Amino acid sequence: MQHNNDNQLIELDNEADIELNKPSKSRFLFLLFFFGIFIFAWAGCYNLYEHGFNANKDVEVPDNTKYNPSYK
Repeated sequence: MQHNNDNQLIELDNEADIELNKPSKSRFLFLLFFFGIFIFAWAGCYNLYEHGFNANKDVEVPDNTKYNPSYK
């Protein structure tokens, strides 16, 4: 802030303030959203890769639940 000749405060705009520059604010919010979604998706894919489905071949299926069931 500065004083003018009448001893009043004059508020100067800060060039680094994104609230004063709408294109800069829009670009910042877009990049924040984009990289947020990108990191979220990448983390989900990495988690699926690391902790994926492990098939268990030793599961015993009851005969009455098969495609062609056989009952006792």
